This record gives sequence, C-alpha cells and structure tokens, in this order.
Amino acid sequence: MSATTAARVLDHVNSQQHVLMALLKDLVEAESPSSQPETHDGVRRILRLALASAGYESRETGWRDRPRHIFARPPNRVRGQPSQMVVGHYDTVWPVGTLEERPFRVDDNVVHGPGVFDMKGGLAQLVVALMTIRDLRLSTPLLPVVFINADEEIGSRTSTRYIKLLAQHADRALVLEPALGQRGDIKTARKGIGRFEITVYGKAAHAGLNPESGASAILELSHVIQTLFSLNDVERGITVNVGTVDGGIQPNVIAPHSKAVVDVRVPSVAAGNEIEYIIHSIRPCNPEVRLHVEGSIGRPSMEATPRNQKLWDRVQRIAGELGIELHQARAGGGSDGNTTSLYTATIDGLGPVGDGAHAAHEHMLIDKTLERTALLTLLLTVPAMEG
Repeated sequence: MSATTAARVLDHVNSQQHVLMALLKDLVEAESPSSQPETHDGVRRILRLALASAGYESRETGWRDRPRHIFARPPNRVRGQPSQMVVGHYDTVWPVGTLEERPFRVDDNVVHGPGVFDMKGGLAQLVVALMTIRDLRLSTPLLPVVFINADEEIGSRTSTRYIKLLAQHADRALVLEPALGQRGDIKTARKGIGRFEITVYGKAAHAGLNPESGASAILELSHVIQTLFSLNDVERGITVNVGTVDGGIQPNVIAPHSKAVVDVRVPSVAAGNEIEYIIHSIRPCNPEVRLHVEGSIGRPSMEATPRNQKLWDRVQRIAGELGIELHQARAGGGSDGNTTSLYTATIDGLGPVGDGAHAAHEHMLIDKTLERTALLTLLLTVPAMEG
C-alpha cells in the first residue's frame, strides 16, 4: 500500500462527505427497531438503492413476516475468486417514535440521532467506500460480499446461519460495528455472551398454618443466586449477573415457584464452556425442590487468535499510511464478529467513531468517521493474507 494511494483515497472520501451525510440521514430517519420487522421495508429499500448506486446487486433473504436480511456483491465476478465478508446490521434498539424526541441533527462535527453510531453510520461508510473503489478504479483481489442483517441487536437469531455459511468461505470478515471509546479503538476481541433461565419448583403451603409442609422456591432460589454470583471472577474477565427474579403467589403462601434470568460474559470459548457446565450442574439444597436450567453461551467469545492478530497488524499498517493512530481493545459486548471469528480472520469496530451506543447521547464524529471510511476502502483492496 503506497502513501500516494492512501492520500488519494482519503481525499476522495473527504470529498464525498455530503454523500455519506445524506445517506446517513435517510437511514436514521427510516426507523428500524429489531422487534418490529414490519417497519423495516423503508430502510432496506434505502440500502439496496444505495448499494445499487455503488454498482452492487443485492437480494433479500429470510422468511415472510420475519426479519429480512440483505446480501450484496458485485455483478461481475471471476469464477472461483476468493472472497472477503463485510458484515453489518440495520436494526436498532430504538422503538418507532424515538425520532420525535431525538431527531437527526448535525452540530458542526457531531451527528446526533437514534442509530447514527450503532450502526447506521457504518452502513453509510460501506457505501461510500464501495463508491470510492469504483470511482478511483481500485481493484479488490478478494471479492467483497456484503451481509447486512435485521436482528443483530436481539442476538442474530435468524441471521446467524447465513453468517456462519458466508464466513466459512471468506478469507476475512470486516465488521462495521462502531469503534470502541472516545479514542476509537478497533475491537480485536469480544467477550462471549450467555443467557440462562433458572426455574425453581417448590411446594405450596399456608405460611401460618402449616409452613413445615411446604418447600419454598424463593428460599431455594436465594441459594442459587449466591452460587451464581460466586462465579464472578474479575481477574479472568468472567461476569455473572442475575438480572431479574420473580416468583411466589402471595405473602401468606410458601412460594411454589420462582425464576431468575442470568446474563453471563466470558473472555474465551473455554471459559464459556466451563461456566455453562457449572450452571447446568447446580443442584438444590432442599431435596423437595426441583430446578430446571435452560440456556447457553449463545455468542461464543471472539478471541485474539493468531489469524485475528495478523489481520489487526495489517489494519494498523494501513492506518499508518493514512496518518491514523490505532489501538486494539476487547469489548464486553458481543456482535456478529463473535460468530465470524470462529471460521475466519475477523476485525471488528471498523465503523463510526463517537459514543453513546444504546444511550440517549448517541452521536458520531464526522471527521474521524471519514478517516475510518478511507481505512475501510483501503482494507477492501488488499490481497489475502499468506499463511
């Protein structure tokens, strides 16, 4: 990668700021909450038209009345050409109507609006990067294959199977999730995420007349909760949190049932397997009580594997050509990068620089995001890694 090429790309991307901003505004104003796939038609239409304007053909995949995902690639392909996967999502955590409270707006270098940072800014970056490759007649030795899903914020329940299939055939995966923190760190590792539900079945009895004939599910759950919290290990990066509990019938009845929902974060696949085994192995203290445990590590950890680190080294070198100082970090949350990393070299956090994902102060920095768009453009043009 020459400094001249890097400079040309950066200049061209900066000249396309109006394109990025216009597309971003359209995407943000097409509200698309994960839990309401019936609202997604507008944002998919905008994305497919934008991809077409960059010279990409696209199609939708998924089931009727369920989340529908976008698959896109160049129409002119060399048979047998190796591929690279670009991953994004168009769903957000914000319900329809959020725009009325927090409309899209630009304050100098800062863009505000629901989903602007996580991650519609990354989708706008992708389109500008593809247009730049076309406009400057740059080559892409690895065929860019784009997958934009509709349910990432709720665990990629219907899209993971497509992501796995594409990742198995890709030389690398570039994930357009936002960068991490004010410095804009690149995510080379992510914690794995698990969700567990523990239901306790006890025995009802009158709390005043014959409490000894009952078996309290709530009392048993209190023991389970203490066991769960004892699994927290800060040094190893393991967090176990009982987020919600419920149960019982009324105050004068020994509780016949109770339930806890548990969130688990782990730094590695091995740690995830360990914690999953321990949780499923919990046994009741009271033999008259029964436990039912459901759940698993749904998103395995994205680990700093040798191939991921090799890709990170390449990203860092390209950033140096652009005059960008990059740092790598591990994120506590998960993404589709957790899945792609199981099958191919993955780099995450190539999207916008800003702050406030899932928060009311969500925003994106224009100048830094344009720099990252140039970085994405150049990364798409480099050949496969050796070894």
